[in-house]
Amino acid sequence: MSLPRLHPRTIDAVKERADIVDVVGEHVVLKKKGREFVGICPFHDDTSPSMTVSPAKQFYYCFSCGAGGNAIKFLMELQRHSFSDVVLELARKYQLPVETLDGPQQERLRKQLSRQEQLHRVLGLASGWFRAQLRSPEGASALAYLKEQRGLSETTLEAFELGYAPERWDGLLNHLQQVEGFAPELLEAAGLVVPRKGQSGENGRGFYDRFRHRVMVPIRDRQGRVIGFGGRSLDGGEPKYLNSPETEVFEKGKHLFGLDRASAAIRKDDQAVVVEGYFDVIALHAAGITNAVASLGTALSSQQITQLCRCCDSRRLVLNFDTDGAGVRAAQRAIGEVEQLALQGQVELRVLQLPAGKDPDEFLKDHGAGEYRALLEQAPQWLDWQIEQALEGKDLAKAEQFQQAVQALVALLGKLPQSALRSHYLQKVAERLSGGQARVARQLEDDLRLQVKGQRWHGRAARWEQPGEIGQRERAEAELLRLYLHCGPYRGAIRRELRQRELDEFALQHHRLLWATLSEIEEDNLGAGRLEAVNRGTDPGTDLADLDLPQLLADRLLVEESALLNRLTPLLEPSELQLMGLAQPLLQLRGTTAALERQRSLKRCRHLLDAWRSQRLQTLEQCIAQLLQQEDQERGEPAAPEPPIAAALRPVGLDMESRIAAMFAELNGDALRFQELYYNERKHIGHLDQQRCAGLEEVLGQAS
Repeated sequence: MSLPRLHPRTIDAVKERADIVDVVGEHVVLKKKGREFVGICPFHDDTSPSMTVSPAKQFYYCFSCGAGGNAIKFLMELQRHSFSDVVLELARKYQLPVETLDGPQQERLRKQLSRQEQLHRVLGLASGWFRAQLRSPEGASALAYLKEQRGLSETTLEAFELGYAPERWDGLLNHLQQVEGFAPELLEAAGLVVPRKGQSGENGRGFYDRFRHRVMVPIRDRQGRVIGFGGRSLDGGEPKYLNSPETEVFEKGKHLFGLDRASAAIRKDDQAVVVEGYFDVIALHAAGITNAVASLGTALSSQQITQLCRCCDSRRLVLNFDTDGAGVRAAQRAIGEVEQLALQGQVELRVLQLPAGKDPDEFLKDHGAGEYRALLEQAPQWLDWQIEQALEGKDLAKAEQFQQAVQALVALLGKLPQSALRSHYLQKVAERLSGGQARVARQLEDDLRLQVKGQRWHGRAARWEQPGEIGQRERAEAELLRLYLHCGPYRGAIRRELRQRELDEFALQHHRLLWATLSEIEEDNLGAGRLEAVNRGTDPGTDLADLDLPQLLADRLLVEESALLNRLTPLLEPSELQLMGLAQPLLQLRGTTAALERQRSLKRCRHLLDAWRSQRLQTLEQCIAQLLQQEDQERGEPAAPEPPIAAALRPVGLDMESRIAAMFAELNGDALRFQELYYNERKHIGHLDQQRCAGLEEVLGQAS
């Protein structure tokens, strides 16, 4: 059926209400830049923020692909929906009245839109009924639990509208059906009642209350409407926490508990604290830490992260999950969702683990809000936390455990696309593994660097070279050596940059020989220990400027490598034009090293694409077939031997869709890993392009 024609008043109302930052921010992580916002354009293969969103003009524009328009145009292009579909979606989101130009169709449309309004009304009434039951004689034990065990005040109980579901099979059902007049099927659609198996639903006899003898916590959306509930068991029954099922108005991966109350504080503090449980959020808010939210029983999703990023300009997220095994796994899953944004600097991710294995609720009772805030400010970066997790419980004096720790750390550091950051952490990890022994730390750092290179693939194989790249690399390496020879005060900076970017092993043989000879000359004058300190950045290397390297190099090559001297004469005696090109040494250093690293990354991309193509992908149909085979085995029917993955795919409560996804990920693990590494490398190339462009802009600015 074709959609009705929308009344101009509806279109105008949607245009007026739909904020461009709000709409685009639901799909793109936006970062404030002056009066505007920037982000990764979703309409082309973007690797750096090229899309600008202007709140003042209510307009977006991508400077790379030219996409632009208002909020409606953005959703039309992104979702491939018609104009009417997008306007109706936005009208539904902002609860705007919909008017059409055709009477009968308008009525049908109103019925469709009123379905969600009915569900919101049912859930709101249910929340009020639960609150009333908490104050009834039946709710005395629940009220005592909240006040005495949880230590919650009347103000907090009212603020979060906590309630109680009585220990009856049909208390809520009878109230909503007989008093409010709602059909049980609508209550089922709202997730409040459950149909009895094999019985008719006539007169409500075929349904029973989902929540019984539980403290009830209403879950609200950003607009403050009740969309579901979390019920905490009072008698030790399982599950300890029972959540509403997903409904037309409640999708767990799209909402965060407490965000309706926390969004203003997140903006004010420019930081969001993400915890695990409802009562952790409630306790933090009661203690005055009102920028806290919780995920809804699932791993933190990309949509939830995007919502949080829209609330704080710094994009600073602090994960404060429990310290038990489940909490650590939840933190690891959350990091997995936001890892790429964190690696590219678009999100500042930190992880707070409270001492003595306490959750926020317990910690606040024993220590108070002041100590919690102090720990929150000192929360380590996510990478530092993951390094600690890799070393947790390991006896590094035992060879096997030492090797396990090294393997985990190499896998972790291999993800880092930025050489400078990778070098920083390589040095830090080597110091931890060495137990403070400086000489051992240097050896470990070199060994770890080689292992990380092996994991990332060094990118030097000629097989992945393209025509013209050898010449480009030769010119770039020659430019670096010319800088080093003729810009003495910058030699320490050049050495540090080459080490951080892992470019100190020149690709061309005559350049490697030249660099080795230069290093020998400098070691003779400064000592090997000091030169290595310069490479690491712990010594500024100011003495290097005192050496007349062109003359010293020419004297040594004349005796030892006269043939090489002739080839390197252009470096030792640059032309006037080449000397003019050395006017901005640091800018030229940044641009040249970024170009060399970019070339290496492009070769890695080709290697990873080829490796990905060589994988034989298992289809979803094959995964389903294997799972069906497992089901046959579980029923005792004869089947082929169980695959090794089977045990991992059968945790309690895991539905078939999740099992299929898990099996697909396991069977196609190598292909997915190559794919992830490829996209990481492409993002790193975008980062390098930014460096090169920034350098050019600075040069032009200084020239003008």
